Amino acid sequence: MSLPQGKVPRGFTRYYVLYLLSENELTGKAIINESVERSEGDWSPSPGLIYPLLGRLVRDGLIAELDGGKFTTTEKGKKELSKQGSFQDQLETQFSLMEKLGLSMYTKGKLLSDEAIERIINATSSAWDKVIKTRSVQHKFEEKYEAFLLSELERLKQKKL
Repeated sequence: MSLPQGKVPRGFTRYYVLYLLSENELTGKAIINESVERSEGDWSPSPGLIYPLLGRLVRDGLIAELDGGKFTTTEKGKKELSKQGSFQDQLETQFSLMEKLGLSMYTKGKLLSDEAIERIINATSSAWDKVIKTRSVQHKFEEKYEAFLLSELERLKQKKL
């Protein structure tokens, strides 16, 4: 039975491919086969998912293509993988604390998703404030430039007379 693609969290496949390639040099087909084997058949990523992803990872410098169609993780890819690992460690620490406090899995997930939503809202709000500020600065510049152009036009008219 195949796990529907929507059940795999967004961004998981990218992380997972980097992880697999940090262990061994693999072809796209070998990545698919390894995924099926490790998930005991519950997840079979399609070639339409894996091959374009490999192309993007090569383009981004996170993996390199070797002879024979195999891929390996670059130093940049290993650093990216390390960042993901530290994020996972943070989540595991948060889940562990919530478990000690006796909170249910539902409550843990809700608290973490609420925190993530709050961070997204704060980041969006901060970005919007910067856009507004930039617009205000741009508007002031445009007003000054318009005044300058009008004064230059007036000066040219006076010179003509």
